[in-house]
Amino acid sequence: MNITEALAELRKEEKRKFNQSVDLIVNLKGIDLRKDNISAVIQVPNKIKDKKVCGFFGKKNTLVNTITEPEFARYKDKNELKKLVKGYDFFIASGPLMPKVATVFGKILGPAGKMPSPQLGILMQENDNAVKEVLEKISKSVKFRVKEASIKLSIGKEGMKDAEIIENASAIYRGVLNALPNKNDNVRNVMIKLTMGKPVKVEMK
Repeated sequence: MNITEALAELRKEEKRKFNQSVDLIVNLKGIDLRKDNISAVIQVPNKIKDKKVCGFFGKKNTLVNTITEPEFARYKDKNELKKLVKGYDFFIASGPLMPKVATVFGKILGPAGKMPSPQLGILMQENDNAVKEVLEKISKSVKFRVKEASIKLSIGKEGMKDAEIIENASAIYRGVLNALPNKNDNVRNVMIKLTMGKPVKVEMK
């Protein structure tokens, strides 16, 4: 079935007491997880949820929770470092600080896929306009890294309009395809589901 029909099916399910996520599941084939390093940041048209963002800056910023250079020493403690990584979805940093950020935080931010990147998170200037711009981008970004033969990404919330969810689904599916070495040939099938529901197979174009 197409995604419009699939969403209609999902909406017939038992209502829960919270606003469930709508997830897109892309099951893969022909991928060598040891060789193929597949990851991407995809921009979506409609914001899905609020993201928790932390900045590594030279001075405190009122727009984002900030860790300044003198505070880096605290994160030599592994427990503090783990707590920090779990507490945020995205990390951003000023360009001049990046070598120190990589040294202190790289070992844990890298494997977690949360290292600030030129694509989304390294600011050449530490001013409010630059921070606002990157926060706006992050609010409409979906990030993934393939660790198994299946990619599961949120495309919206149950409370969103079907049209918004469908727009996000199309953008995310295109982004996933572009990141795959053999594009459509690497896709076994595609499903969508609600947080507490069963997956429904869907045809994506």
